[in-house]
Amino acid sequence: MHWEAKLRRSHAPLWSCLAGRLAVLVLVAGVAGCGTVSTVTGWFGPNAKPKAKPAELIDFKSALTLLRSWEVNIGVAGAYMFVPATDGQAVYAASRDGRVVKVDLATGKELWRIEVAQTLSAGVGVGEGLVLLGTPRGEVLAYRTQDGAPAWRAKVGSEILVPPAAAQGVVAARGNDGRISLLEATDGKLRWESLRTLPALTLREQGHLLVTDKAVYAGHAGGRMTALALNNGAPLWEGNLAVPRGTTELERIADVVGPLAMDDRRVCGAAYQGRVGCMDLARGGGLWAREVSALRGVDMDGRMVYVADVRGGVLAFDKQRGTHPWKQDKLRDRDLSSPTAVAEKYVAVGDYQGYVHLLNTDDGAFVARAPTDGSPIRAAMVPLASGLVVQTGNGNLIALRIQ
Repeated sequence: MHWEAKLRRSHAPLWSCLAGRLAVLVLVAGVAGCGTVSTVTGWFGPNAKPKAKPAELIDFKSALTLLRSWEVNIGVAGAYMFVPATDGQAVYAASRDGRVVKVDLATGKELWRIEVAQTLSAGVGVGEGLVLLGTPRGEVLAYRTQDGAPAWRAKVGSEILVPPAAAQGVVAARGNDGRISLLEATDGKLRWESLRTLPALTLREQGHLLVTDKAVYAGHAGGRMTALALNNGAPLWEGNLAVPRGTTELERIADVVGPLAMDDRRVCGAAYQGRVGCMDLARGGGLWAREVSALRGVDMDGRMVYVADVRGGVLAFDKQRGTHPWKQDKLRDRDLSSPTAVAEKYVAVGDYQGYVHLLNTDDGAFVARAPTDGSPIRAAMVPLASGLVVQTGNGNLIALRIQ
């Protein structure tokens, strides 16, 4: 088992992502970082179009309308993916250039805006009274949600590409070197680190983290999912969501990507060139898994788990048994975002042209569509009681209301 929990005073050597890693130039995929494939769908920049010709948008009779409630400009994402987050009263968002904003959820009024004076690579995480950001240099930056005042910063290793997660008095962060760090929310001091060896090639679309009162849940390169004990980082369980297959390093990429989804019994995720599925939250045994290749994560509501596959299909799976009631395939090659379950009846995805598509969860039929600013929507959106908040590649934070 490739793990190591390092407590605060341990002096075990850190693994370098440079050791034994490949640097490959792929014609259909950019390569970035240390042995990481930046994308495998033919994108060559944050606002480039997919290499494969995307499907034209079909006309349909809208059952609902997505109305724009408010809009705030934050700053561009660049090569990174930024995810807005909410505490129920406000929404928080950040940009590559170091801008961070707090916006009133109801009115769109800016409550504060700060400049952190350095490049950001991940954010935002919100919890424990903190707004949490990651940097290319492997730092976690924490600011107070109340007024944007600096709280602390902590060095946790290499480039951070997914939002830190905060709950239960701690902050969990991961770097692209295979390290997960657990920090004290009060001062950023290290509680433990968990280190893993990585395959020769990994995607930059990394798996997000979930924190509960017992564990930190994570999906990993190579298709594994783990639960790490909150107190000391020891593995509570580890299991396969996907198994690498093929003869080349590219064929064997099977990384768990994007957001995970959880309820009181299961934790679910999706892997590139792998599967979508759910594992038992307490014991880690596989509850079900189905063959799907995804570049984004999953979301869940009371009945279904939703995922967008690499060809732009939106799929629903019964979260109890894994049966597959529908697939919406009219968004082929539109480089979809992570799906977001909205208002208990709908699931939303964004695309490379900045459209938000709202689907009926009963059958996957289109019920509404709304343009934003024409730039890609790749990250998960923030669900609201009657709408959602979107962050675009051009840096606009947009609230849409279902009517």
